[in-house]
Amino acid sequence: MPAPSRRGLDAPSSPIRKLVPYADAARARGVNVLHLNIGQPDIETPAVMRAALTDYHDTVIAYGPSGGDAPFREALFAYYRRLGHALSPSDLIVTTGGSEAVFFALAACLDPGDEIAIPDPMYANYIGYAQLLGIVVRPIPTTVESGYHLPQDLDACIGPKTRAVLICNPSNPTGAVYTDAEMAAVVDLCARRDLFLIADEVYREFVYEGPLPKSVLAYPALGDRAVVVDSLSKRYSLCGARIGCLVSRHSGVMASAMKFAQARLSPPALAQVVAARATELAPDFFDVARDEYRRRRDTVFEGLKAIPGVLAHRPEGAFYQMARLPIDDGDTFVRFMLESFSKDGRTVMVAPGAGFYAEPGRGTDEVRIAYVLNTDDLALSMRLLGEGLEVYPGRRR
Repeated sequence: MPAPSRRGLDAPSSPIRKLVPYADAARARGVNVLHLNIGQPDIETPAVMRAALTDYHDTVIAYGPSGGDAPFREALFAYYRRLGHALSPSDLIVTTGGSEAVFFALAACLDPGDEIAIPDPMYANYIGYAQLLGIVVRPIPTTVESGYHLPQDLDACIGPKTRAVLICNPSNPTGAVYTDAEMAAVVDLCARRDLFLIADEVYREFVYEGPLPKSVLAYPALGDRAVVVDSLSKRYSLCGARIGCLVSRHSGVMASAMKFAQARLSPPALAQVVAARATELAPDFFDVARDEYRRRRDTVFEGLKAIPGVLAHRPEGAFYQMARLPIDDGDTFVRFMLESFSKDGRTVMVAPGAGFYAEPGRGTDEVRIAYVLNTDDLALSMRLLGEGLEVYPGRRR
């Protein structure tokens, strides 16, 4: 029997999903698993968007243009105009979720053997896609003690083969929102060293103190080096629709990305029909969502503070919380919570932290928590986490 590819054998497993079989087994035993391992909000997808499916009367669900259907593209152009960015038609490609936009951006900006510098910890799919494409990730080290903000000496994180920097702002998985000074330093670095700046701005609206961060499209010094990854998944609770976009004024990058888009034919037709209805939402839509996520953040952070031995920093944005726990190994702890711990028929699932780090050996005592459930469930989850830690055999006293 022929062996599978080395690429597949070496590909990292998702820290978010790899332990799901243990959660399935727990449910089969009758345990109610509270899922904080994945960023799937329980906030209702807006009714006006769901109604688009009822209103859909075409008799054929057909292929569309590779760059996206006109009504949805116009909705995206209008969204970016409200942010102060006028885009040309060739500056935007609709993608199958933000994940495809990440893949297109990496593939269009870097060659095999090139390096990309990314704050560590990072969204795990950056690591997976980079490895798939033969790109080397250079970690920019950050720590919980500093709130996962950027180090002062960014030049030390750049090597001779570095072609790009990738910033997720607000950050998944840390919840850090980079300050104007930090972003100015990153922009200056990319301008001086002639690097692409790829910005994952999926969580743009979810900032809980202070103003929303500027898009990298707003920095003239970058010129056409700016590449934006975006998605509607979290913004409108549309994770299953798998719809996003790639934005750049770099004609070569976008021409390459269009070739990739043509190879996969077209983005999801029905998802674009649903997503185009975003233009009909109330002006205060994001204000309401922000207030709810702020309450959820505070519930999780205060719950973690009450657990002895836990170190965490209050997230400033997105809806994720990294925490250092008094444990020997995150994977083992998560499995313990699913296989061996429950109280009143309930347990909690978080994501082990090591899979979010590109630097080997880091994050083994950390977990990522997605505060995507209601505050009552989150408060219960933090109590379960604390009680599980008390009886976990690998707890560090």
